[in-house]
Amino acid sequence: MGNEVTYNRIAMLRAERGISRRQLADAVGVHYQTVGYIERGEFSPSLHLALKIGRYFEVPVEVVFSLDPFPRLGATADDVQRPA
Repeated sequence: MGNEVTYNRIAMLRAERGISRRQLADAVGVHYQTVGYIERGEFSPSLHLALKIGRYFEVPVEVVFSLDPFPRLGATADDVQRPA
């Protein structure tokens, strides 16, 4: 298993919605520090916890977690705002 990295957008989703680590942790049944460990990539959640986090944010789990780094926000915002 060694270097398995899971990327996530939890901090971004929390910021967009004005949700604290503690609020998310309480909602999904973990300690708030666990949310911080997951956000920083220091801990990979179980499949069950990942699904609960996705459900909490009302998005598919792939929106929250990825095996590949997410694109930088600045680049995606520019792509979305410019008409084709």
